This record gives sequence, structure tokens and C-alpha cells, in this order.
Amino acid sequence: MGKMTILSFLWEQFSMVPPVTMVDLAGKTVVLIGANTGLGFEACKHFARMNPGRLIMACRKKQKGEAAIKKLQEETDYQAAELWIIDLAQFSSVTAFVDKFEKDQGRLDILVENAVCGPTAYEATSDNWEMGLQVNCLSLSLLALRLLPIMIETGKKYNTHPRLVAVTSEVHFWSNIEKEVLDGDEIYKTLNIKAYCTPAYDSSVMGTRYFDSKLLNLFFYQGLVERLPTRAVVVAGVNPGYCISELRREMTSMRAFLDAIMEKILARSTEEGSRQLVYAALAGAEDDEAMHGKVVQNKLWLEMMSILEKIDPRVRETEKKYLTPME
Repeated sequence: MGKMTILSFLWEQFSMVPPVTMVDLAGKTVVLIGANTGLGFEACKHFARMNPGRLIMACRKKQKGEAAIKKLQEETDYQAAELWIIDLAQFSSVTAFVDKFEKDQGRLDILVENAVCGPTAYEATSDNWEMGLQVNCLSLSLLALRLLPIMIETGKKYNTHPRLVAVTSEVHFWSNIEKEVLDGDEIYKTLNIKAYCTPAYDSSVMGTRYFDSKLLNLFFYQGLVERLPTRAVVVAGVNPGYCISELRREMTSMRAFLDAIMEKILARSTEEGSRQLVYAALAGAEDDEAMHGKVVQNKLWLEMMSILEKIDPRVRETEKKYLTPME
């Protein structure tokens, strides 16, 4: 597949978004990361109207999460939503979230990994990772791998196929990671180096960091799919399109001005975008450059596992017990 052109982007952007298909979620558990605003909140409203046994709205800040649940209750009359706190900028928060879920001993039918950030300047987390890499890539991967055993066991116990929904974007087509970096042995670690992110001769590295992170995400999820036993968990990547979103709240100056104009002309509503997330969670399961992509994908998987096992050794246990080694 080649790069997305402006014409193909516009064609997809203005295509009609089908309505949400309602299903009965009685008894099932839905977890949505990044649930208090934007696409995540609108998706939670759709799920709430399907009466899930549990709807866990995972947010970073308690006050905003409580406000979101109150609003959800008012707009849907669903009273069983739960607020769980998770901060993807802290690995300890991710592991604490999963530890709590394990102790809870509940089922997990749908996990929607929606939360991302759109950094425009270099910022390191308390874990010494560039914010975009940690929030958009490492933490979401850690969360998926730690919750994967629960989803697989849910499928076995209830004879279902739990869903992991990965929120993707067409902007991965516009990633600009240099070939020299992709050919190296430590891609994530190279992208994390402050000097690499802020070179005096080039200001574009952080300008495309969001694009790059969405590409890295695709490699991770595809690597996970290839290692999963057939249909043990359905991993569905979905692109909601260009939507009205708070993701661009970190933009400044001219970029913010231009994006505000684009949003008015091109953007789908937040509710329209959220339908794609719900579709991915509920719908029926259905050359040389390509080979180079395979090599990079496998390289990224191996590096990701090396990084994550230092953060939480249990991800390696998940890989050994539930995933199939690649030759």
C-alpha cells in the first residue's frame, strides 16, 4: 500500500458514516481508556445504551472522570459506569490498573485503547521516556499485554471472542522516521534520545512524533495479531477519521490557527468518529517493501518486549504462555 494522497484522504473523510448497530451487552464488561472526553466519551455513551454488565471508564484525572460519569448518567440513564484512574505517562499507574483488575477477578470482553497525546515539543516523563512514545506506544502496549490473559480466559470461560480495539489514524502514512533509524537495532531508544528529538538543524522530528507513534502502534498490534492463537482475542484497528477532538489542545501559534480552520471545513463530529470505535468493538470478525516492513515489525516487537519486561516482568510470562513464537 502506498502513501495516502490528499484526494484519497478527502474521499474517505467525506464518506457517509453509518449509524451504530445496537447489540445487547448484558453481562459483558467494557473497558475504555481515555473515556472522559472526545471520541472516548461519545463511544461510552453508545456502549451505555447497550446496557453492559460493567462499563469501566478509565481516565487520568478523578475530577474530570467523575464529571464525565455524571454527564453519561444524565444523557443515557445508565447508572452502572465505573471510574478507574490510569495515567499512561506513568508505568506504575498502568501496572496498578491491571493489578486492580486482576484482583477484581472479573471478565473482560472489550478493551478500547483510545487515549493518546499529540506532543509538539520534547517532554520527558518521570520514567525518562519522551511523552509521545510512552503514552501512545509503550503504555498502551504494556496495558494490552497485561490484560491479554484476562481476555483470553474470558473467551475460554464464556465461549466468546473478546475484542481489543486499537484506535489508529491515517496519519501513520505521513510518518517520517528515517531509514537509518529503522535499520538500527534500538528504534524506540533512538527515538527517545533528547538530542535526536531536538536537533538544532531540524525542527520537524517532534512535528511528526504523533504520526510516528501511530505507525509504531500499527507494528505492535500487527505483531500481536501474528502471535495470538487464532481468534483467541480479536484485535481490531480502526481509523475514526479526522474528527473534532481535544487532541489538538497542545498545538500553539500558527499550527493551532490552521488546524482550527481545517477542523471547521473537514472534521467529522466527535459522535460520528466514535461510531467507528463501537463498530470495531462489536462488528462481525471478518513485495520487497512489504518484506522490509516485516523485518522492522519483528525488530520493534523484540525491542518492545525487552523494554516492557524491565518495567513489568509479567509481560514476558504472557508472551510465553499465550502467544506463539515467530520463526
